[in-house]
Amino acid sequence: MTASAPATAPVADERKAGFSRLMLSEWTKIRSVRSTVWSLAILIVLTLIFTVVFMEMGVANWDKSSASQQAEMRLDPTGTILGSGILLSQLAVCVLGVMVIASEYSTGMIRASLLAVPRRVPVLAAKGAVFGLVVLVVGEVTSFASFFIGAPILHGKAPVSLGDTGVLRAVFGCGLYLALLGLFALAIGAIIRHTAASITGVIGFVLVLEPMARMLPGSVGKHIHSYLPTEAGYLITQQHSRAGDVLGPWQGLGVLALWTAVLLVVAAALLRRRDA
Repeated sequence: MTASAPATAPVADERKAGFSRLMLSEWTKIRSVRSTVWSLAILIVLTLIFTVVFMEMGVANWDKSSASQQAEMRLDPTGTILGSGILLSQLAVCVLGVMVIASEYSTGMIRASLLAVPRRVPVLAAKGAVFGLVVLVVGEVTSFASFFIGAPILHGKAPVSLGDTGVLRAVFGCGLYLALLGLFALAIGAIIRHTAASITGVIGFVLVLEPMARMLPGSVGKHIHSYLPTEAGYLITQQHSRAGDVLGPWQGLGVLALWTAVLLVVAAALLRRRDA
């Protein structure tokens, strides 16, 4: 009994060290691929440019907007600011999430990774942890920068500050949304393992399935639409809940997290069973 206790600590320390090395390896892969680094940098710049352009257009066309549109912007100026660039951000994050894992299958690099680590699930966990943290940092930088750029432009029509109710949660939550969406895309890439097919599947979720579900009649269609991953997760970026919302902001983000967790579990199970 007494002899077995000290033996467990070195094993646990060895596993922690092994996972740390895996994360370092994945971080090296991400930062050494110039296309990924440049994609993230361009993502930030273009999102901020789109924010400026759409906010300037909104202010310039304010008098031409309907009373309902003006009321919506006054009710949720934060959602208006973040939404002006979030479409570009989420599409880019989805593509990057797929490519992080699916490109390794395309090039055969995944075989080297799995040969180096016989236990396959930690490889996926390390890849997801590193990519999720990178997207979280980039997402937070982008969302806060977008807000601080967009708020002064919109101030004359719909004033808003970071201390207003729901603003900090919405801006910070935007980064969380992008990080979860990136992991969602990574999980689909790990399941399908083909870059083009995986990107098609993710874009289908983001751009095709959501509008189609919106057209379903009755309360059943409304609930199906509300529980789709991007529709639910996007609620976190709204300063205030809107009429007709089935879920609250944190509930919606939780739904996206649940979708992502389920897909990652499926991806891990398939990774253990299938050949690379």
